Amino acid sequence: MSRTKTIHRKTGETDIKLTIDLDGDGSGTRSSGIGFLDHMLDLLAKHALINLDVDAKGDLHVDDHHTAEDIGIALGQAIHEALGNRAGIRRYGHFTLPMDECLVTAAVDLGGRYAFEYHAPIGASKIGTFDSELVEHFWQSFAANSNCNLHVLLHHGRNGHHIAECVFKSVARAIRMAAESDPRSDAVPSTKGVL
Repeated sequence: MSRTKTIHRKTGETDIKLTIDLDGDGSGTRSSGIGFLDHMLDLLAKHALINLDVDAKGDLHVDDHHTAEDIGIALGQAIHEALGNRAGIRRYGHFTLPMDECLVTAAVDLGGRYAFEYHAPIGASKIGTFDSELVEHFWQSFAANSNCNLHVLLHHGRNGHHIAECVFKSVARAIRMAAESDPRSDAVPSTKGVL
């Protein structure tokens, strides 16, 4: 069964076309107009092993906020819809990822309910020209629109770029684990029988 989805989200602030394949190899092209965000999306695709194409045009003359937010929304919607009824997936995933001086744990439940806990502060307000607060906002937008529980915890770290990269990689690895097929069951992973 193909686990692919294309989302076209057009608002007065952004125009985004996003396509995913949950059973990919990390390939695809990312073009958001925001260099740092494209770098983070590259990491996400590679470590989640999803093919990800993003073509986004946003009101970057204002700032990066709407574009980052709406890509998070579109990605969340795409994963939610590509998972279907979630039969046969592991559902839960977690990963603790070291990157230089940083250590981040991410845990996800792709069970169809939204909750978000984020404790990974970045001391600097900017990473290059990118507002560092948008890292958290991207993942909040993703979690709300994928209907998942997402918990992110920075154990330690100092460099803003490293923290952001560590967050994206650890969440990607957690998503990969949760979305993978469970070799022991093809049932919906819930005692309710439905998610």
